[in-house]
Amino acid sequence: SLSPLPTASPPPLQSSPLPTLADLAIPCHAAGRPRAPFRRKVPTSPTASPESRRGLRLSDGRHGSSLPCCPGRPRYGLSILGFVRRRRRLCDRVRARRVRAGAEMKGVSAIPAVAIIPSPLFLWRVKVILFLLWGLCCCKIGWDSVMRMSVDLRDLFLYEAFLYYNPLLLVALMIWLWGVNLWVFAQSSVNYAKVFDLSQTHLSHREIWRCATWLTLVVPTSMTAYLYLYSHGEVSLAASQPVLLYAILLMILLSPFDMFYLSSRFFFLRTMWRIALPLQAITFPDFFMADIFTSMSKVFSDLERSGCRMVHRQVATIAWFEADSICGSHSVAIPLVLVLPYLCRFFQCLRQYKDTKEKTCLLNALKYSTAVPVIFLSALKYHVFPDVWISFYRPLWLISSVVNSLYSFYWDIKRDWDLSILTRIFMFKNPSAWSNLLYGRSWVC
Repeated sequence: SLSPLPTASPPPLQSSPLPTLADLAIPCHAAGRPRAPFRRKVPTSPTASPESRRGLRLSDGRHGSSLPCCPGRPRYGLSILGFVRRRRRLCDRVRARRVRAGAEMKGVSAIPAVAIIPSPLFLWRVKVILFLLWGLCCCKIGWDSVMRMSVDLRDLFLYEAFLYYNPLLLVALMIWLWGVNLWVFAQSSVNYAKVFDLSQTHLSHREIWRCATWLTLVVPTSMTAYLYLYSHGEVSLAASQPVLLYAILLMILLSPFDMFYLSSRFFFLRTMWRIALPLQAITFPDFFMADIFTSMSKVFSDLERSGCRMVHRQVATIAWFEADSICGSHSVAIPLVLVLPYLCRFFQCLRQYKDTKEKTCLLNALKYSTAVPVIFLSALKYHVFPDVWISFYRPLWLISSVVNSLYSFYWDIKRDWDLSILTRIFMFKNPSAWSNLLYGRSWVC
C-alpha cells in the first residue's frame, strides 16, 4: 500500500512586537553623507526580521537605541521634535489636497496666490488709462457747462474760476517739479537730505509725486463740479466748491494728527515761520524755500484775492469786478502780498551779512530790493489818473522793471548757476559737482 507522503509543517508563527517611536521615525542618512559607525552585523536567516535581513543596525552607542539605515532619506533621529515636524508636514499636505479637491469640485482651478498678484507695469498702465479717462470726462463736462452759459457773462465767470483754481494747479506743478529734482539728485548720488537738513523720514520723490497726483486729481474735479453746478442754476452749491477745497487743504496742512506725513508738514510750517521772522541764523532750507516763494509771488497774490472773495461771500458772483469792491484789482493787499517774499529774502541777506560779513550778501540784498519799486509802481495804476500814470509813473515803472530784470539775470547766470560747475557736470561727467552747485557759497547769500 502506498503510504502518504510526508507534508512539510508550516513554520511556527512569530508574534511581531508593536511598533515603537523608533519604527515611526523616518530612517536615516541623506545621500552622499558618510554613514555612522555600525554596532554589529547580524547574520541573515530565513526567519530573521526585516531589519536583520538588511544586515545593518545603526546605533548612537550612548542611549542604546538603533535605527535601520536607509541611504537617501533625511535623518530626523529619535527626537520628539523630528516626529512632530514630520506629522506637521503630513498634515499640511493633507490640508492642501483637501483644499485643491474642494476647489476642483466647485469648478475653480487651484491657482497659486503669487500668480494672482498683477505686475507693477500692469498696474501702472491701468492707472494711466484711468487718469486719461478721468481727464476726458472733466474736459467734456466742463466744456458743456461753459457752453450753457450766456455769452456776456461767460468771460467774467471763466476768469473767476481761473482765479480760484489756477494757483492750486501751479502749486501742484511745483510739487511735481520738486519730485523731479529729488529724482535727479538721487540719480546723481547727491546727498540732498544732508544738504537740506532733512530727517531720516523725509519724503522720497515717489511720495512727493503721490502728493502731487492727489492734488492734480482733486483740483480739476472741484473745478468741473463748480462749472457744472453754476451752469445748471445751482449757484449756492457752485460757490461752496472752492470754499470746501481751500478749507480741506488748509485743514490737512495744519492738522496736528499723525497722518498725511506729519513730520514733513511740520518741517514745512517751521521753515515758513523762520522765513517770516529771520531772527536766527539762516540755514540752507530757509533761503532755498524763500527763493521758491519769490518765484511764486503771483500765486500768493491770486490766493489772497480768492480768500478775500470767500470771506466776503463774493464767490460765483461778479461783485468783485465793481470799482468799489474791496477784493478788486485796486486792493492795497495785492502789492503787499506780492512784495512779501522779496522782503523776506531781503532781510535774510542782511542777516547773513551780519553773521558772515561777506559783501556778496549785500549785493544779493540789493537784487531783491529792486523788485519793490516795480511792484508798487504797477499798483499805482489803479490809484492815479490815467494821464498822470502814462506821463510820469509808467516811464518809472518801465525803467525799474528793466533794472530788476537785468540785475536778476546777471546774478542768476554769474552767481547762482555758476557756469564753471555746470560745465564740469555736463562735459566732464562729474556728479560730485552737484553738491558744490547746491551748497556753494553763492547760494548762501
